[in-house]
Amino acid sequence: MATERKKILLRLDPSVHDALARWAGDELRSTNAQIEFLLRRALTDAGRMPGGAARLPRRGRPPKESPDSGRSDQD
Repeated sequence: MATERKKILLRLDPSVHDALARWAGDELRSTNAQIEFLLRRALTDAGRMPGGAARLPRRGRPPKESPDSGRSDQD
């Protein structure tokens, strides 16, 4: 069963937000996903990431299938 994600209001200096948004774009993430990625990295580096934290969902396009996938030799 999926748990509901928490929503918070975050006030940032506009220049910090712009820098985060550019960085997120460079890494093909939303600004929100970039902030969560950085917070998780900081928690892990500090040894404070809770063991029960859900993994980040994979975003974006699914991986391309190989040309042979979905075909059988008996077609």
